[in-house]
Amino acid sequence: MTRLRVPRRRGRPRTRPEVVLADKAYSSRAIREHLRRRGVRAVIPVPADQQRHRLRRGSRGGRPPAFDHEAYRQRNTVERCINRLKQWRGIATRYEKTATIYLAGLHVAGIFLWSAR
Repeated sequence: MTRLRVPRRRGRPRTRPEVVLADKAYSSRAIREHLRRRGVRAVIPVPADQQRHRLRRGSRGGRPPAFDHEAYRQRNTVERCINRLKQWRGIATRYEKTATIYLAGLHVAGIFLWSAR
């Protein structure tokens, strides 16, 4: 996250996102604390084992972290689109040597996906 740069029309690029959407693998306490310190809202589902441990502790287990189902659905939509793009071998394996040719392949694959719908 230290290399994150979100460009703006004017001024410095933003270095702090508003929301981080991640899967269950990034649900550790350290990651959540880091995001909380930076003021970033985390939309990360809690794995079943962490949820059972928290419930087993009772009132000392604390409150479960907030989870926005709608935002997580948007993440799922984007991930499915990326997986559809990766069905193209050139995009999945990155055979092209230059970034411009790779980007052109992304555009062509996007056009085919869009026209198929």
